[in-house]
Amino acid sequence: MKKTLTVNGVSRMVVAKPTDLLADVLRKSLGLTSVKIGCGQGQCGSCSIILDGKLIRSCTRKMGRVPEGAAITTLEGIGTPGNLHPIQMAWMAYGGAQCGFCSPGFIVSTYALLETNPNPTRTEVRDWFQKYRNVCRCTGYKPLVDAVMAAAEVMRGDAPVESLEFKIPADGRIWGTKYPRPSAVAKVTGTWDFGADLGLKLPDDTLHCALVQAEVSHANIKSIDVTEAEKMPGVYKVVTHRDIKGKNRITGLITFPTNKGDGWDRPILCDEKVFQYGDAIAIVCADTEDHAHDAVAKVKVELEQLPEYMSAPAAMADDAIEIHPGTPNVYYTQKVAKGEDTKPIFEQADVVLEGDYYTQRQPHMPIEPDVGFAYTDEDGKLFIHSKSIGVHLHMYMIAPGLGVEPENMALVQNPTGGTFGYKFSPTMEALVGAATLATGHPAFLRYNWYQQQTYTGKRSPQFTTVRLAATKDGKLLGLESDWTVDHGPYSEFGDLLTLRGAQFIGAGYDIPAIRGEGRTVCTNHCWGAAFRGYGGPEAEFPSEVLMDELAEKLGMDPLELRYRNVYREGSTTPTGQDPEVYSLPQMLDITRPKYEEAKKRAAANSTAEVKRGVGLALGIYGSGLDGPDTAEVDSELNADGSVTIYSCWGDHGQGADMGTLGTAHEALRPLNLAPDRIRLVMGDTSLAPNAGPAGGSRSQVMVGGATKNACEQLVAAMRKPDGSFRTHGEMVAEKLDLRYNGKFTAPANDCDANGQGNPFCCYMYGVFLAEVAVDTASGKTSVEKMTMVADVGVVNNYLVVDGQIYGGLAQGIGLALTEDYEDIKKHSTMAGAGIPYIKDIPDDMEIVYVESPRPDGPFGASGVGEVPLCGPHPAIINAIHNACGVRIRELPAYPEKVLAGLKAL
Repeated sequence: MKKTLTVNGVSRMVVAKPTDLLADVLRKSLGLTSVKIGCGQGQCGSCSIILDGKLIRSCTRKMGRVPEGAAITTLEGIGTPGNLHPIQMAWMAYGGAQCGFCSPGFIVSTYALLETNPNPTRTEVRDWFQKYRNVCRCTGYKPLVDAVMAAAEVMRGDAPVESLEFKIPADGRIWGTKYPRPSAVAKVTGTWDFGADLGLKLPDDTLHCALVQAEVSHANIKSIDVTEAEKMPGVYKVVTHRDIKGKNRITGLITFPTNKGDGWDRPILCDEKVFQYGDAIAIVCADTEDHAHDAVAKVKVELEQLPEYMSAPAAMADDAIEIHPGTPNVYYTQKVAKGEDTKPIFEQADVVLEGDYYTQRQPHMPIEPDVGFAYTDEDGKLFIHSKSIGVHLHMYMIAPGLGVEPENMALVQNPTGGTFGYKFSPTMEALVGAATLATGHPAFLRYNWYQQQTYTGKRSPQFTTVRLAATKDGKLLGLESDWTVDHGPYSEFGDLLTLRGAQFIGAGYDIPAIRGEGRTVCTNHCWGAAFRGYGGPEAEFPSEVLMDELAEKLGMDPLELRYRNVYREGSTTPTGQDPEVYSLPQMLDITRPKYEEAKKRAAANSTAEVKRGVGLALGIYGSGLDGPDTAEVDSELNADGSVTIYSCWGDHGQGADMGTLGTAHEALRPLNLAPDRIRLVMGDTSLAPNAGPAGGSRSQVMVGGATKNACEQLVAAMRKPDGSFRTHGEMVAEKLDLRYNGKFTAPANDCDANGQGNPFCCYMYGVFLAEVAVDTASGKTSVEKMTMVADVGVVNNYLVVDGQIYGGLAQGIGLALTEDYEDIKKHSTMAGAGIPYIKDIPDDMEIVYVESPRPDGPFGASGVGEVPLCGPHPAIINAIHNACGVRIRELPAYPEKVLAGLKAL
């Protein structure tokens, strides 16, 4: 069918099938790639456009339902990089674009709102985004509402447009300001090309890939027949394990010595067994995506189904078979032993309290599904582009499996639409690499959102038992713990995750004696991947809820119990380390009046129908990957006097570009360079040294330290004896190096077999205050306010750090109340898995900073990303109990669980 449409004010003719989706036509036929496809089901709003004056989600609108002559507005028609609309400027000014994938849809949605209501209230803005299903996973929504309100003010003429422009302070510093991230303009104009956008710009001979995936969770593979599939129209080749020249395994790379597995348990393409639902068995490579998907059903796979162990208890049962023959299902054990033996302490203590807790398989739920591509360059080098946030790490993890030496391949991070940790593990990197190596063609693979949810890693569920011993006046004497980590079928990083239980159960408190044991269990549910907090939310939920239970038993206020026991000089962490700062008493002092006011509000506003309550929790996390963690970054002086930073600081969307720029600019201040005179080359192993992966909140400390070192070396080389600085020409004339390799290694050491050591040089600290309302008829909990008092060191950039905290708080609310990936079918969509929409997150979120300079952090900074998700969920669970008397120990606190608790009172 042929249609003529008026798109962004211009008449455009398109030819399409009636069943083609409008989003695809706009993207592929008209090149309007600001229109993003996230969920593909109308649940996320990333595809929002205006059609004949109405806001619609274009991913579900078929061309047969688009009227002839329809007027369509996309983000390209609202503002461009050279002519920004006030809404786009406000998005930049308020940090609305973190990863940026949802930003075009939100900005178009805002444009439609302000056309109909130029003076909305904050409630009306939130109602609008809720109605039109605009979802953001990064920001926690508050910065977006702030941006809408500011843009509306300018558009009404009530504020000048200059109010939305950042002005560099008189001293020229951008460290510690709200300088917009370098990628902000591209993100708010839809010109920041994500993986699927780049996929539209690949060479004509690119093959499009579709996966043949397991639809059972555990089976032996008897045969794989690709004959029929390879006869299908447009199919070039079906790649199976037989086409892979290497070991066909992804190595966990970092495997602890006492791990009973060898780390080579994850196949690139399944050869002998299926280990989980969604496992890739073959890759169909064809001339179009449609042809590739059509041929998938023609690949014949004969399976012998095996027992499916979908939880740790099931896999630990006496009659359970080994999922990986030769390796026991319980393949790693971690002990913790600090101080004196706890047995006599517990026997003699005034008070002993024990609780059993469970944290669930929380899904990451980025709006952008996984996507990537591969090709070989003119020298035969294999290039793989993906959402990887650890390009060097992933290169070394997949190279042996593909049969390629690392020096003959390169990994590049594409602009990335959020990962929140799932991309700490390689996902499709080896698949597209295998397809290119087997076919000799560029290969492109784009997951739909169902595949994103069912075939990428999740937070590992954890079963935890904690016991506390205390005196009758609330002094903690000892802690005992037992924890079991369900890490799914693949062992990568499972031992490291289990170590986190030893490091963070009871963190924040001076507990002289600790004994405990944790274990990592292989199961057939979704593989365990890093998720923001990586063990911290699982470890601190039980100890923070038990602290409230202890306070209740002692008749003490929960804040006062915490205040009595938090780190002070002379205290040590659960690993026996001296904390690097002692700010928790001050943080609790700041929290105390807010807590008292919140309790008064809760008491005044509670009714028989809606009970209100207030809850507290601490959150602690380390900045690093344990021990002497290391990063490298290069700086280079350019001929025009500008400086280029070469860095593989991975960007989940959190702001690696701004972290790099802010740190480099501060270190280069003697040169008096404007920020735009510092150029960034990011995320490419062929161009930049190994900075390590973006995980464990390590980047600002480790990569920031290396950035600072590289810049300081350059400044030192440029400095003349009289204190002035050499030009590029003078450096060349004097035969001085123009490029310098900066390194930073953490002054830390690995924990021993008993979990004792100094694993991190910098920590992050948070006090969380949750205010909730519980509907007694339904059991539904609403969070009405969240407050975080945060000590993340000296803040590099407030827009970035505020955004990290708001986003972490929102994910903590989801962890507490709605999010799970347990039922593969039910939890395979955003809505089904409980993604928080804007009205599930309070507009009232408050951050208070305590900026204790870190001795080992660059310019005093620590990390930030993990800690905002380490404490919201226990604070919310404690608030639910204080509101209505129900104590939830197994997350999430679904309404039916709370309601059952109310009925049992």
